[in-house]
Amino acid sequence: MVAEVTRGHPLDPAVIGARVKALREASSLSLRELAGRCGVSAPMLSQVERGETSPTLAVAARIASGLELRLSQLLRLDEDGAVTVVRAGDRRRGGNPRRGHRFEVLSSPQPGQRAELSRHTLAPGGATGAADDPPMHEPGSRETALIERGSVVLVCDGHRHALGEGDCVTFDADLPHRFENPAGEEAVFLAVVSAGLRRS
Repeated sequence: MVAEVTRGHPLDPAVIGARVKALREASSLSLRELAGRCGVSAPMLSQVERGETSPTLAVAARIASGLELRLSQLLRLDEDGAVTVVRAGDRRRGGNPRRGHRFEVLSSPQPGQRAELSRHTLAPGGATGAADDPPMHEPGSRETALIERGSVVLVCDGHRHALGEGDCVTFDADLPHRFENPAGEEAVFLAVVSAGLRRS
């Protein structure tokens, strides 16, 4: 006897459909474009997205491949639940001490996650990168930064933007960019990078 899938369960057709639609739209793909990528017809994809049909595992695997995900990521089978907590002591840390830059990644590295939140600290005279550093983010990425303390200069695609405490800036993160701290005191800012939302 096959157990019935309860409403709201990760394998509920309505849940799968909503997730497929959200991931497709986040990747700026039309139904026809995703169909071409995964080899599942557009009408079938439309039925899946509306929760009118439950895809077989083979079809779900092809849809996942078209979205550049593993099947377990698409179905959220490798997640522990709807809530993930990253404790302060468990943050991923990095930076370049020579440039006076430290950062902590505040969000969880969940599979298929489309955004990452990080906190950056710049020493006086510090910078997140050099003028000739290539873009670090994938094509279509967008970044939003909120200046928490101090002041910084965003250099993006050769243009300089002075930012003070409380200022918030959004820019195309696939362009060459860096943050500089020209002031005499430490600066701190939060940054959110959203992956692949703008496609040329």
